[in-house]
Order: sequence, then structure tokens, then C-alpha cells
Amino acid sequence: MALFEEEMDTSPMVSSLLSSLANYSNLTQGSKEHEEAENNEEARKKTVQAPRMGTIMGVYLPCMQNILGVILFLRMTWLVGVGGVLGTFIIVFMCCSTTMLTAISMSAIATNGVVPAGGSYYMISRSLGPEFGGAVGICFYLGTTFAGAMYILGCIEILLIYIVPAAAIFKMEGLEGAEAEAALLNNMRVFGTIVVSFMALVVFVGVKYVNKLALVFLACVILSILAVYAGNVFLGVCVLGNRTLVSKGFDICAKTIEQGNATVTTKLWRAFCDSEFLNATCDEYFTNNNVSQIQGIPGITSGILAENLFTTFMEKNSILEKRGIPAVLDPEAPETNTNRYVLADITSFFTLLVGIYFPSVTGIMAGSNRSGDLQDAQKSIPVGTILAITTTSIIYMSSVFLFGACVDGVVLRDKFGEGVNGNLVIGTLAWPSPWVIVFGSFFSTCGAGLQSLTGAPRLLQAIARDGIIPFLRVFGHGKANGEPTWALLLTACICEIGILIASLDAVAPILSMFFLMCYMFVNLACALQTLLRTPNWRPRFKFYHWALSLLGMSLCLTLMFLCSWYYAIVAMVIASCIYKYIEFCGAEKEWGDGIRGISLSAARYALMRLEEGPPHTKNWRPQILVLMSLDGEQSVEQPRLLSLTSQLKAGKGLTIVGACVEGTYLNNQPQAQKADQSLRKLMEVEKVKGFSQVVISSNLRDATSHLIQAGGLGGLRHNTVLVSFPKNWKQAEEHHRCRNFIEVVRETTAAHLAMLVPKNISAYPSNGERFTEGHIDVWWIVHDGGLLMLLPFLLRQHKVWRKCKIRIFTVAQMDDNSIQMKKDLMTFLYHLRFDAEVEVVEMHDSDISAYTYEKTLVMEQRSQILKEMHLTKNEREREIQSITDVSRGSIRRKNPSNLHPQRSIAEESVGGSGEEKPEEEVAAVSQLVQLIQGKNATPTPTSPTSPTAPTPAAMSPGEEVQMTWTDDTEKTNNPAHMMIFNSIFAIFGVLYRNQSNVRRMHHAQKLNGVIVKKSQEAKLVLLNMPGPPKNRTGEESYMEFLEVLTEGLNRVLLVRGGGREVITIYS
Repeated sequence: MALFEEEMDTSPMVSSLLSSLANYSNLTQGSKEHEEAENNEEARKKTVQAPRMGTIMGVYLPCMQNILGVILFLRMTWLVGVGGVLGTFIIVFMCCSTTMLTAISMSAIATNGVVPAGGSYYMISRSLGPEFGGAVGICFYLGTTFAGAMYILGCIEILLIYIVPAAAIFKMEGLEGAEAEAALLNNMRVFGTIVVSFMALVVFVGVKYVNKLALVFLACVILSILAVYAGNVFLGVCVLGNRTLVSKGFDICAKTIEQGNATVTTKLWRAFCDSEFLNATCDEYFTNNNVSQIQGIPGITSGILAENLFTTFMEKNSILEKRGIPAVLDPEAPETNTNRYVLADITSFFTLLVGIYFPSVTGIMAGSNRSGDLQDAQKSIPVGTILAITTTSIIYMSSVFLFGACVDGVVLRDKFGEGVNGNLVIGTLAWPSPWVIVFGSFFSTCGAGLQSLTGAPRLLQAIARDGIIPFLRVFGHGKANGEPTWALLLTACICEIGILIASLDAVAPILSMFFLMCYMFVNLACALQTLLRTPNWRPRFKFYHWALSLLGMSLCLTLMFLCSWYYAIVAMVIASCIYKYIEFCGAEKEWGDGIRGISLSAARYALMRLEEGPPHTKNWRPQILVLMSLDGEQSVEQPRLLSLTSQLKAGKGLTIVGACVEGTYLNNQPQAQKADQSLRKLMEVEKVKGFSQVVISSNLRDATSHLIQAGGLGGLRHNTVLVSFPKNWKQAEEHHRCRNFIEVVRETTAAHLAMLVPKNISAYPSNGERFTEGHIDVWWIVHDGGLLMLLPFLLRQHKVWRKCKIRIFTVAQMDDNSIQMKKDLMTFLYHLRFDAEVEVVEMHDSDISAYTYEKTLVMEQRSQILKEMHLTKNEREREIQSITDVSRGSIRRKNPSNLHPQRSIAEESVGGSGEEKPEEEVAAVSQLVQLIQGKNATPTPTSPTSPTAPTPAAMSPGEEVQMTWTDDTEKTNNPAHMMIFNSIFAIFGVLYRNQSNVRRMHHAQKLNGVIVKKSQEAKLVLLNMPGPPKNRTGEESYMEFLEVLTEGLNRVLLVRGGGREVITIYS
């Protein structure tokens, strides 16, 4: 394998890979942590205990134990009696279908690769990402914890009502209505707190004892169910008229009995009458109706199924009545002795029944939670879970028909068995004795409670160790053997909340919400993975379909709102808060989840939609490409540029932060990575939401061009370029930055992109600063799409600029009506919904000042010098000769007679040293200015205001200025004066060929004076940016114009539109 020996460090041999997979250890961490654990020497030394449980012991029986529980023994008969056989069957079918569909989705996820210990939370989090995983994991944890509270409450209910009622601390005998209910709830709270403390202590001491007792508890459940199906056939229920009587107050179901030759009253008589004698005054209803005893379990052949087929919902404290028995009742008579009848303890309705029943089908995750202990999890989890759900579904559905066909409705609706001697109603069916069910259900609920208090802390510990919820990290610690001590303490506290609620019927809908939410996201995960068709989605379990998963998800959502709409909303709010918290804290886990896959699919779909056409003007916003400059250490030179970006964007739209590295890709890739890290770090500090991009090229000019051309993807491209104004551009060593800047301006103009150029960027405010007052001044000179108007509005959305007011200035020419312009502008701003002050500044054409000539001449001279710096000696001499010849010939054509005396001297000057020419011309500039202003007596040009000399502003670019000179032979023969004249001719030759530069400088200087006067105190000045020169000979002149235009202003943002409208008055 010599061909690959250089890559062995990064690409191991197949044999090594297979060896590492064979020794795979079931870890709760993600793949990254798993790789780190494999590299840890101590982790390698630990021996991995081989999993040894199969499908039956590892999945099927634990699922059976968790599914069959307290609801079956304590509430199933009552559900059938109140909801009817049909209604209860619909509830059972819906709930079992939901869990079956969830199990199918879970099986697909569980068989798509190795499932380490962590079970359902691991599957959800790795399929839906850390945000959804954390939210659903917490919901699953809360559901498991409240399930423990429900099991403990069921355990206490069995203990205090059916086993040892005398153990109650708050006595209920003799109490009626709300007082009796309060006493029962207080007893539940006291005993529940004691039991949860004891169970938490047992779990803390050693979970191995809980696991050993699990099979014992499961045996109790199975024996109890078999005893119910074996059945008992005799049970008498005493009714008065059609009202069911509480059996504890009497021993004989009759008013009187014959004892010898005398008629003797019974305890029932004394319960309704004021004495034991036959002439006693009795309750009116008792007097008018007979006492009878009915068969509580008439049997399947009795036809009682028809009576129990439909619903019999009851109001709270209503009396339980037997159908089909006549009764004499005075509607106006007040109800008395209601404590002698069996009363409804709560108001029942269909959705309540759904919420109470659903916890009885939870527990399907028990097998997946043990995935770390299974011999073949990919085989055992699907088979064992689906088999367990099928078995329990058959048990539940058959029990609905069994109870409805065998037991009378008054017995079924008697929740606490008050009419059957205080026995558990389902126990009355059991053979050989009701105590089989009582003790079986008691131990079953105890075992289920212990299992919940064992599993919930481990689930919380797994979430805490994943580190996706920072404030839960403390619960990832535990004892030396890994037992989650702190998580157990928190679980016991949350469980105590459920105990304080004290009502099993009130706690059941709460945990239903959390389990339903968990199951909903399991189905969502499977549906997403299937629809996205990710390459890694290859489950061994083939009997799944995305439609089944979506159906299961819909059923979960429907059941959530059927159970309790307000609990459903609370559960969703809790999950949403956890999701946003994890997202806000920045989950750094990368688990290859389905949400990332759907994000990619959604992004692709959105990009394809964007390709259909450019965005409408109403949807236009600046999508900014920020061009950053880097220093030698690949650090950002101007971080305030990103501060301005953040203030402009406020987290909206696209932002690409680009930088350039000079060199080749192979040699400079590390520098590019370092630069990218610098950009990302600064973007995080400045809270700029966007993308960083570093381009490597042989020169910075090409790299910048590549960024402008290739930035973005498809329709999601930048439409605005943000680049800082080059500092110290007049210095020769910074000349390349000046040229690059002008090329960027040219390219953005050619690409129809908008451009923002902040000058003095270091003076711009950071994101932490606040302006409490001040103005943002907009100088609207030309309209190039409205970006100039939109930018101040966007800036004021940020807290830095929020308190600044907007002022808009526009310029009126000689032929403009300034008053009408102001009215029109105010109307335009009103339609744009912009609040701003408006001012129209009048600028009349005036004479070009001597200062303007001086600035222009200095600019031209400097450009000439810079140009000559890049020429050889011979090239410089030829360039100077050409300039002199052109200027001389131009002036000779205008006035050949006056300039003839200087010709021979000028020719001699040209023959001099070419290297000394630039210095001589620079020295002549000041003398030239004096000549223009008329300070020199001898060579004086005609006054600009005289009729014979038109002003430069009035000339067209091709026109030349006619100049007359005094004939002074003495001064013209002076060599110093002749050198000055030669320099004047050379410079004026350049100046006359670029007469437009004079006018541009004039307007720039004049406009700058107005802006400084009006906006010198403004916090920010925005004005139109002039276009770049079309040829390369005027680049330095262009920069000089910008410099003059912005001179004396602290913060200036030059704005150049992209050629399209970006604001509209229409809605």
C-alpha cells in the first residue's frame, strides 16, 4: 500500500476501521465526543461489558410493564361506564394507533445506525438537532417525572381506599361534598410526599435493587390481568329507586326484615329516618321508592352490553342512577342525605376521558431506553416494541368489551367502588378474590413509580452532559459510579409538584401533553428524514412510510388538544422557550440532524424562486458586500466598517464580509483561514449576521474583482458594495489603494450595483454608543434610485441613530423654482412615509475663483508628477516635450503674433534637462497663480470679467481661453521670466485640454462650502457620489474632487445608486 502511505494519518486502512467498529462502545455522547473518547488512552483501557439482553427480556417485557399500569386497574372500568363501549373503544383505538405509528417511526430511526445508550432522547436530538432535541428531551423528562407522580398517587389511592382506609390522617367519615374531597386530597399529599421521599432514597442507595424487583412487579401485573379474565359471577348492588347506595352504611339491602313474628328496621332505615321505629319520619325519596338489589356482574349473556354501549356523562356531585328502573321523584323537593348515595366526584366529558386514558398507553420507549444493554438493538427494538404494543392494545380493546358486556353500568361508573363494599371495581371481576387485583395493582404502581424515578434522572443527566442547555450542566454530575445524584434530587422535587396536585385525574392530562409532544416529534423526525432522502437514511426496518409518520404526528397533535387545550398550549410554550433558549445560547453541536437537511432543501427552493426575477421595489433592501482590508497579521484594519454594516442591516437581509489575500491558493491557504477566523470573530462581536468569504489571488485588484463578480449564490447576491474611502491616498506608497478604489467604483457601476463609501470610518460610532440628539443630513443632488433616501430610514432603526432627526437638502439651479421644489419634495416624502425636515439650497452660477484655478492646477501638476514617476528618463523627456509642443501650438493658433517672441526661448527650455522639468513646473505654480490673480504687473491675462475674455465656466470643454500679454522686451529677455512662461505654457496646455476639471473643481468647492455651512454639526452627512472617470488619465483628479467635496466634514457617507428604483410611494 505504498501508494497511500502518505495519507495513512488521515485515511486509515479498512482493517483498522472495521476493528474500531467491532469494539464500538455504547456512549451517550455525540459522534465528536465519541471520537475524543476513542482517542483517550484511559477510555481504551476500560473493558466493555458485552450486552446480553435479547428481545423478550430487554424490550418486550419492560414495555409491557410500563404500558400496563395504574390506569388499567383504577380507571378503565369507570372510563367504559362513562364513555360507553363505543366511545371508550374509539379513545383506545386512537391512542393505540398513535403509539403504534410512533413505534413504527421510532423503529425506523432506531435501526438507522447504532443507537447508543440514551434511547428516545438520543434518537430525537440526533434526528432533529440540538434545539428540537433539547426541547423534546425536557418534555420527555417532565412527562416521565409526572408519570412517577401519577403512579405514586395511584399507589396511595389503592392503599388508603382499598387496603387500609383507617391509616388516613385526615378522617373522611361523616364528611360530605367538598370537605370529604379536601380530606382525601390532603391524605394523598401527605402519604405521597412520604412515598416519593422513600422511593428517591431507594433509587439513591442502589438502582440495582429496582432492576431486580422489576420482574416481580411485572409478574404481579400479568397475574392480575389473568385473574380478571378468569372472572367472578356474583356481585349484588343495592339501589333505592334507581339510585345507587353507598354500601358501607348498612349490611342488609332492605328497609325492614322479618325477624320472628315482628318487622324489624335495618341500618338502611336508620340512615334515612330519624328513628328505628316504623312510625319514624323518613326521607321523602326513601319513603316513595323501594329498595332493590341488582346483579352487578350479570355476565356476557345478559345483554347488558346494549345498555353500556353509549355514553353516560355526569355532572359533579350528581347521583349515580340505574337505567330502566322506575323512581318516584318530586322535582321541587330538596335533596337530602346525598352522602348515602354514590356521587360523581368530577364532571365528565369526552376530552377528559382522552386525557385520563392516554397515559395508559405510554411506555413504548422503555425498550429504546435500554438500547445500551441490548444484544442487537436494531433487531430487538422494532420487534419487541411493536409486539408489546400489539399485545397491550389487544388487552385494552378486549377489556373494553369485557367490562361493557359483563358489568352493570352503575358498577362501572362507581369510580371508587362505594356501592360494592368499597372494593376496587375491577377487583370484583377477579378470581378467586378481589385482593388479587388490589395487591397486584398496588405493587404494579409501586414498581412503575420506581422505574420513573430511576429513568427520569438518567434522561436529565444525558441532556445535561450533551451541554446544549447551559444551566442544566450541574445535573450532569453524580456519584463516582455515575449515578445522577443532583438529577435525582431535581426529579424528586418536580415529582412533588405532581403529588401536591393530589388528583390522579388532574395529573394524567399533564403527563399526556409531554408524552404526546415527544411522540409527535419522533414521527416528525422520521417523516423529515424520509422526505429529505438524506444519503445516511438507510433504516434496516423497512415497514415505514412518511405518510404513516405524518398521520401519527397529526394524531398526536389532535390528542393534545383533545386532552386539554390549555395544557397543550402550556406544553408548547415550554418547548418553544427551551428551543429559543438553546438557539439564543448558540448550540454548538453538529449532529447531522434533519432540521439542517430541511434548511438546505428550503434554501434551495428559496434560491430557485429568487431566480425567477429581481425583487420588487417594495422588497428591495441593501444586500451588502463589505470589502475589508487586512494587515500583515491577517487582522481587520477597519472594524468600524462592520459596526456601520450592523447598524444598516439590523440582522436583516444578506451580508457578505469579504477580504483578499495576495498570493497563490496552495501557498497562502493558512493565511486565508486565519483571515476568515478574524472576520468571523469580528462579525460575532459586532453582531453582524452573514457570511465571510476570503479570496486568494495573485494581486489584490483581481481578488476584489472576483469578490464583486462571484459573491453570493444564484438569486441571493449582493446588490450593494460597502468599501471604506482610502486613507492617505495622496502618498505615493498608497497609490495602489487609490487605483483599486477607483476600479471598484468602475466595476460596481458596470455591474449596476449600489455603492456606499464611508469617509473617516474611524470616527463612526460603535454599536455601544448612543446619539441622544443630532441630525442625519441628506444632500440629494441627483436621483439615482432613491437609495440616498432609504439609508437614513434604515439607520434610524438602530439604537445608535434612533434619536437623530433627518434633514434633506436639495440644490436649486438658476432656472428652478425653489419654493415649488420644497412643496414637491415635502409631498414626495409624505407619500414615502418619511419624517424629515426639508430645505432647498439655491446655488447660482458664479465666476470661477482663483482658488479653484489654484486647486485645479495643483491637482493637474500632481497628476503629471505621479505619471512621470512611473516613466523612464527618455519617456519623461518625450512626455514633457509633447506637453510643451501641444500647449505652444494651441496658444500659437489662438494668438500667433503675441507668442512669437517666446518661441525660441521655449525651444531652448525644452532642450534642457528633462529631469529638472517637473521641479521647475512645481516651482512655477505659485508664480502662475499670481499671474492669474493680476498681482504680477508685466505678464497679465485679460480680466475674467472683461467682455473680451469669457469666463472659464461659460466655456465649453473644447474652447480655449484667449490671453493677451504686454510687450515688455526687457522682462521677456529675462531668463527667469522665460522659464516661468515656459512652465505656464506647459501647465496651461494640460489645463485647457481638461477644461471640465476646472468646472468640476469649481462646483465641488462651492458645494462643499454650502454643505459645511449647513451640516458641519450633523452626526452624519449622506450625499451623492460622482461617477468615476471614463478614462484612466483622470483618476487622481477624481479622487481630488471627492476630497474637495467632503472637506471639513467629520462623517460622510458617499452613496451611489445601482440604477434601479429602491423606494416607492405605493403600498
